[in-house]
Amino acid sequence: MNKEKPDNHTKEKGKRDGFKLILFNDEVNSFDQVINALTEVCGHDEYQAEQCAMIAHFKGSCEVKIGSQAALRTMYSELKRRKLRTKIERG
Repeated sequence: MNKEKPDNHTKEKGKRDGFKLILFNDEVNSFDQVINALTEVCGHDEYQAEQCAMIAHFKGSCEVKIGSQAALRTMYSELKRRKLRTKIERG
């Protein structure tokens, strides 16, 4: 049986760019606020934003974006302005 490998393009691109934006659960923002922020700031579709919000809620954090430090810094600043807890880590 011939098994195809999954497309790791996004993962490989993140390794080259070297940084990830992590969202942390908080008790301040509603799910709707988090979902709206992720769609508007990070370019997620509604389903992806909802899944990230759920993962952060139940696991404590979720990697929401990978990319260059400069690109993530802009998103980090806007999410911080919206009072979401995030940080940038080297990937």
